[in-house]
Amino acid sequence: MSGVAGQGYFISPEEGPGPGVLLLHSFWGLNRHIKDTANRLADSGFTVLAPDLAGGEIYTEDDAAMAALAEVDVNVSASLVQSSLGILRRASRDKNAPIGVLGYGPGASWALWLSARLVDEVGAVVTYYGSQNIPMESATASYLCHWAETDDVIDDLEVADLGLSLQLAGLTFRFEHHDGTAHGFAEDGHRCFDGKAEAVAWRQTAEFFATVLKLHQ
Repeated sequence: MSGVAGQGYFISPEEGPGPGVLLLHSFWGLNRHIKDTANRLADSGFTVLAPDLAGGEIYTEDDAAMAALAEVDVNVSASLVQSSLGILRRASRDKNAPIGVLGYGPGASWALWLSARLVDEVGAVVTYYGSQNIPMESATASYLCHWAETDDVIDDLEVADLGLSLQLAGLTFRFEHHDGTAHGFAEDGHRCFDGKAEAVAWRQTAEFFATVLKLHQ
């Protein structure tokens, strides 16, 4: 499924369903990078759903992407993110097991938000350069957060605030700061894409999900 608002991209391992990972895209929409990421996760044994949060649009220019984001109805997006998690759980290996959530940019913000709202349903969260300022004390997930060295979207204060929020909540979390990178370094096709840094971050991400979601159980 792709290209239609309220739909998305779904893929499961050929050998059968695995632990679920909800994949939330950045400003650019449900683009090739997100689909390739879903495929990589499925190749590693995960069942993946990437909902389309951009109304079927794909953006390549910063200004257009940011303008579109400013017009988004957050209530519609919140409903879609939550319903997508429910759909994914029913398609996963263990329908009662917590889900992993992977988000880029604004998708990372949604991932953090979801983990604080559906606390019994989200067990592992990986974010790429995305923040959230809501209270996290109700969450129960484990977190791996990737940050660029230079970021013109997320500032150091937002990073510090998220770290403090997770720490005060007593949650298990790890921050990975990737030297020499900028916002978008982990998204193939982005002007700031850094293949070497992305490879390191991806290895960390895959290992984190495999451990927390008990991939090899």
